[in-house]
Amino acid sequence: MARTPNQPAHKRRRSPLPAVAAGATALALAGGGLALFAGGASAAAGNLVANGGFENGLGGWSCTGAASAVSSPTHSGAGALQATPGAGDTAECAQTISVLPNTSYTLSAWVQGPYVYLGARGTGGTDPSTWSNQNSWNQLSTTFTTGASATSVTVYLHGWYGQSAYLADDVALAGPGGTSTPSPTATPTQTPTASPTATATPTRTATPTPTATPTQTATPTPTATPTATPTATTPPATGLPAHAVTGYWQNFDNGSTPQRLADVQSAYDIIAVSFADAVPTRTGAISFTLDPGLSKALGGYTDAQFRADIKAKQAAGKKVILSIGGQNGAITVGDATAGANFADSAYAIIKDYGFDGIDVDLENGVQAGPLGDALHALQAKVGPGFVLTMAPETIGMYSTAGAYFQLALNTKDILTVVNTQFYNSGGMNGCDGKVYNQGTVDFITSQVCTHIQGGLRPDQVGIGVPASAKAAGGGYVDPSVVNNALNCLATGANCGSFVPPAKWPTIRGAMTWSTNWDANNGNAFSNAVGPFVHKMP
Repeated sequence: MARTPNQPAHKRRRSPLPAVAAGATALALAGGGLALFAGGASAAAGNLVANGGFENGLGGWSCTGAASAVSSPTHSGAGALQATPGAGDTAECAQTISVLPNTSYTLSAWVQGPYVYLGARGTGGTDPSTWSNQNSWNQLSTTFTTGASATSVTVYLHGWYGQSAYLADDVALAGPGGTSTPSPTATPTQTPTASPTATATPTRTATPTPTATPTQTATPTPTATPTATPTATTPPATGLPAHAVTGYWQNFDNGSTPQRLADVQSAYDIIAVSFADAVPTRTGAISFTLDPGLSKALGGYTDAQFRADIKAKQAAGKKVILSIGGQNGAITVGDATAGANFADSAYAIIKDYGFDGIDVDLENGVQAGPLGDALHALQAKVGPGFVLTMAPETIGMYSTAGAYFQLALNTKDILTVVNTQFYNSGGMNGCDGKVYNQGTVDFITSQVCTHIQGGLRPDQVGIGVPASAKAAGGGYVDPSVVNNALNCLATGANCGSFVPPAKWPTIRGAMTWSTNWDANNGNAFSNAVGPFVHKMP
């Protein structure tokens, strides 16, 4: 979520969208068209990846789209991978590597360019992924533990539909090699059904969520398969209404309308204070202070006044929670130690300020296992009434294989609502396999369908939209579209061309970035969406 006008997602004062970031797991989007080759047997000691430096061309790798080994620029040595995605192809390069079951591994690569993804699949556990969007060499790194029956994993790199070429070098998988080398495995080539005249239309705002052309209809693998809604579990008792409106309150001044917490519009049931900061010297730990710049913009706003405003909102029946992350929130929970640091520091802040819970808006990487454990530990400390919300970028909830989706499923027993950011996304496949463009009722409803069919209860799913055209790089919709989407999902009325396969009358509600941009836009969102949500049966 953004500190500057016209920036996408929940960006703010530090340097995607998603999230994820990047918890975004576009591994699910380009699984087709691969002929995977073994790499473990010929790997150098300490690195199981064959030809990880691309010194021998593309030997050991199988690539889709336009890919080649180049001599410049490189991170080290004489070679690097350069691959250019197309309108219906992410230019994935992958290789399958022999590994041992129940074993920890670290995957890393040096990359450069827009929307470079690194990950592994077939681990037998939570498949990891990470990504970046930088014009200089930067290192991506992630970890995973193989499952009890895993004997091989597929590591991959790819870009995003219609974006510029990316570079990769010095790919490494650290850990013990397996006892045998996997045989090459071919998978069917993905066959896009896009119109021959379709062209990619990348969004050139500084958005971490890659854009896909609205007419591109390549079906991602694994695509979320329609399934029956899982058996309902008892929702945690939070004291919230059945249908709720969430708004992010900006603890900074970015050109919207500065607000005291007391000024937040009464339509908002959940107010997410944005954002907590990472503690640089203690991995996983967070801190929070009232931004002096906001106080200055308001002509004076003290910590004591802020604390009093929290209590006043709670007395009015609202829930005030602390949001972690945003575009630049480099908070990493990748192991048990970081998880303990997170839970302990978050609990201390919650007790100090009286927050009702936590919002997870991590746009720079999510590791579902450790963070899920940490959130459970935090909930146990806080006790009954704990509110847990999430605001992933759309790509993070595109498939159940995504790290953010995995986090939501891992915490389903304590999760209040996931309000996915249905903006800065371009066109994406809905649960029916068709592509719908952002900024439409079909885009919203078809994505919500994916989330529910993927395992979340309808009462755990909400709609996230920008409060004005200034609040995001793209995807703004009139509040009436939000209401139509909710009505479509709950009753089957006011749908577009996409009609959900079921009615979900317990759909949770809607979220916006932000209460400040809402105020800047004449309170158009809260005045229209608030009453509609609160009248839903």
